[in-house]
Amino acid sequence: MGIQGLAKVLGDVAPGAVREQQIKHYFGRKIAIDASMSIYQFLIAVRQDGTTLQSEDGETTSHLMGIFYRTIRMVENGIKPVYVFDGKPPQLKSAELDKRSERRAEAEKQLAAAQESGNVENVEKFTKRLVKVTKQHNDECKHLLQLMGIPYIEAPCEAEASCAALVKAGKVYAAATEDMDALTFGTSILLRHLTASEAK
Repeated sequence: MGIQGLAKVLGDVAPGAVREQQIKHYFGRKIAIDASMSIYQFLIAVRQDGTTLQSEDGETTSHLMGIFYRTIRMVENGIKPVYVFDGKPPQLKSAELDKRSERRAEAEKQLAAAQESGNVENVEKFTKRLVKVTKQHNDECKHLLQLMGIPYIEAPCEAEASCAALVKAGKVYAAATEDMDALTFGTSILLRHLTASEAK
């Protein structure tokens, strides 16, 4: 879900807590990676000419391309990734999930209106809002990781909570996610933008 404004609060109150490091700084470290967050980013970002990457059969492959190349980049830099997939969402999150469903329904209406009017910019914007990580996306990524020899686990609940638990237990060095919730779950080291492209 994320905590709005937490990054700014940390920057203002504890500026020494936030540091920029090069990827090579984590050589030899085990890092727990929020898989669902990564897959979501790949589904949105890895596009070619405004459409997601697809196989000859029309199946979306951008999540697989993203996981494959970013994992290779981490391994080449000596990082030992452990992907953590979301489990069942907690009951406390049901109100938030309902709100997300409402926002999706509204985005579908706005997308239809943008397509009808031919507004390419809005079509792109509302298409991104409708991206959702499915069980099939997760299963395909798990299969790919298995073929690559990269470990993954399925969290009993939210991935960022399990990433934080792995850090607290000393099983991994850090949690890698864009979701600041990992801090409230108790991770002592949170890595953001770890799966960003080398160009960034």
